[in-house]
Amino acid sequence: MDSVTQITLGAAVGEAVAGRDARWKAPLWGAILGTLPDLDVLADPFLTEAQSLLFHRGPSHSLLLALFLAPIAGWGLSSLHDNGPSWGRWTVLAGAVLLTHIGLDCLTVYGTQVFWPFSNTPILYGTIFIIDPLYTVPLATGLLTALWWSPNDWIRRYANYAGLALSSAYLMITIVNKRHVNQVFTSSLQSQSLPSERVLTKPTAFNNLLWMGLSEGKDGFYVGYYSLLDDDRRVSFRYVAKNHELLGDAVDHPMVERLRWFSRGYFTVQRDGNGSLTIQDIRFGRSDAGRTQDGEYIFNFRLLRDEKGRITGFRQERPEMELTRPLLRRFVNRIRGVETGEAAQGHEDISP
Repeated sequence: MDSVTQITLGAAVGEAVAGRDARWKAPLWGAILGTLPDLDVLADPFLTEAQSLLFHRGPSHSLLLALFLAPIAGWGLSSLHDNGPSWGRWTVLAGAVLLTHIGLDCLTVYGTQVFWPFSNTPILYGTIFIIDPLYTVPLATGLLTALWWSPNDWIRRYANYAGLALSSAYLMITIVNKRHVNQVFTSSLQSQSLPSERVLTKPTAFNNLLWMGLSEGKDGFYVGYYSLLDDDRRVSFRYVAKNHELLGDAVDHPMVERLRWFSRGYFTVQRDGNGSLTIQDIRFGRSDAGRTQDGEYIFNFRLLRDEKGRITGFRQERPEMELTRPLLRRFVNRIRGVETGEAAQGHEDISP
C-alpha cells in the first residue's frame, strides 16, 4: 500500500497496543515503524534496476525479519522511554505494526516476499488497489479523532478501535468481492470457450467496484473489465498478443527471467523502430485506464544492450498519465456500470 496508508495503519496499531501507557509516543513510534519496511527504496542508488526489482518488498517485508526486529525495537524503545510501557509491550507494538504492514501489502497485486530467505516467490492476493480511500479514510478519521483526546479518555481508545474495525471490515469486503469477481470472470471465460486455467483479477485504481481480469492463453492474454454495478455479468474480453517470440535467443536470459518472475508471467513484448525490445507487465493496467486506443502500459522495461548486442540489463520507462476530465468521466461511468462496452481498449474483440 501507499506510504500514507502504512504510516496511518502503524500509528493506529501503535495507539491500540500502547496508547494508554505511552501516550503520544505509541502512535508516533507506530507511524515510524509502519514506514520502516518501505525504506528499502533507499538502497536503490546502490543497486541496478534488476537488483532493485528483487530487493523491493523482499528482505524488509519478510516475516523472519519482522520477528527478528520486533524484540530489538522493543528493547530500544523501553530503554529510551524508561517510564513507559514494558519491554514486552513495546515488542508487541513493534511486531504488530510490522506484521500488519506486511499483511496489508500482500493484499495488493505487486507481490511481497513474505518467506524470504527461504523463498522469493511473491505473495499477491490482489484484493485491494495500492491506494484506496475507502480503506485509509476511516482508519485516519478514527486515529485523528483519538489523538484529540487525552490518553485516559475512553473516547480516545474507542475512536481508534472504530477506525481499525471499519478499515478491517472493508478489507474483508474486498476479499468477498474478489471471490465473486473470480466467479464472474471464470464463468464468462468458460461460456465463451476461452482459457480459464490461469486467471488474475485485481481492482482498478482507487476503488473496489471495477475489476480487471487477465486470462492467459497459449499466444496471448484475454483482458476484460467487470464492475460490481454492471447489470450483465457477461464480460467482454480483448485479445492481447504476447509476442514472446520477439525475444528470440534472449527468452532464457537472466534479465528476462527476472522480469518474468516479477510479472508472474503476465507480460507482453514490443519492438520499436530501432529494434529495441520492451517487456510490458500488463497486470498494472494502462495510462488511459483502458478507456482509449492510445494508452500505454504503466510498467514497461526496455532491455539494454552493449555495443555487441548483448543484453546488460533493463530500464523502467513509465508513460505520462493521461488524466483528462473526459477520461476520468469515462472511468467513473465504467465504475458505475454506465459505459459497459470495451471497444475503447483498441484490441481485437474476440467475443462471439
